[in-house]
Amino acid sequence: MLALTLAVALPGMALAAPAALPAGHDSLEQRIKACTACHAQKERHDAFFPRIAGKPAGYLYNQLLNFREGRRQYPMMNYMVEHLPDDYLREIAEYFAAQHAAPPPAQPSSAGTTALARGKQLVLQGDASKKIPACIACHGQQLAGVAPAIPGLLGLPRDYINAQLGAWKNAIRRAHAPDCMAQVAQRLSDADVGAVSAWLGTQVASTDARPASSITLPLPLHCGGVPGSSAQVAP
Repeated sequence: MLALTLAVALPGMALAAPAALPAGHDSLEQRIKACTACHAQKERHDAFFPRIAGKPAGYLYNQLLNFREGRRQYPMMNYMVEHLPDDYLREIAEYFAAQHAAPPPAQPSSAGTTALARGKQLVLQGDASKKIPACIACHGQQLAGVAPAIPGLLGLPRDYINAQLGAWKNAIRRAHAPDCMAQVAQRLSDADVGAVSAWLGTQVASTDARPASSITLPLPLHCGGVPGSSAQVAP
């Protein structure tokens, strides 16, 4: 889950509510059981199941919409949310946004010093020659994300970050247009993707890190889910 996300809740498709369930079987606790079966609070550095606790509610809600409406493809997620109405998705997103488990430890890396230095440069400074903005320009100085809908980047499995950047590069993952993360990913070489994911994996968030409440606008790129953003870097 990288720069990714955004804004106020976007209108989704109007779906019929699921059939009524017996009392006690349609509580929030029941609804999130399917989520916590994979997105456990204890960090497992799993390439398929990222840490979602503490991410901005707007980001989580938008990703649930993306899975429901086919902009993101992962069969288990697509199936689980395909018939859930917007209110259910918002409730689930708000629940996980309010959870703040202790940050996971750093992940060991076999990347060399050159690759890690390149990853650090891209995250903190970007690369003007390739029109790649720094990750912190959108994801916040602490890389903890920005409310309401830009996610944090620390505490995510290295392989997950690598896979998501690859999915954007190959147009498998999409977001609301204009898709700023797709633009960034296209400008990254495969080596850059590996360097960014490796360096981020070696970093640990502070225990009190929370999504920032605001960020300097305009953002470096116009992101479809972020109101008020406008492009400063040519697409």
